[in-house]
Amino acid sequence: MNENNGPLPREQAEEYASWFKALADPTRIQIVSLLARRRAPMSVGDIVTASGVGQSTVSHHLKILAEVRFVVVERQGTSSLYRINDTCVSCFPTAADVVMGNPAPPPPTCP
Repeated sequence: MNENNGPLPREQAEEYASWFKALADPTRIQIVSLLARRRAPMSVGDIVTASGVGQSTVSHHLKILAEVRFVVVERQGTSSLYRINDTCVSCFPTAADVVMGNPAPPPPTCP
């Protein structure tokens, strides 16, 4: 079978699935959008204020986003600042690209 006609390799499919799963929640989409648009690190409190979502909920969602490397955590003393990981987000394929068989970028090696 021609590799262009077959499915994505399993490892790549699993990586993309983790990305889509991480974005399968409206609050996480809002957080990613907020951080991407602000282009500056934000504290949990800043994100809570901007999103109107509770602190524990925001913290939970940031943990999930950090696990798939969409968000990077920067420690400053006892505080944590969160910023978008431009490298990983720029590599995120659209669902249409993956489903329709268009070339999708390989999963990046992110910090």
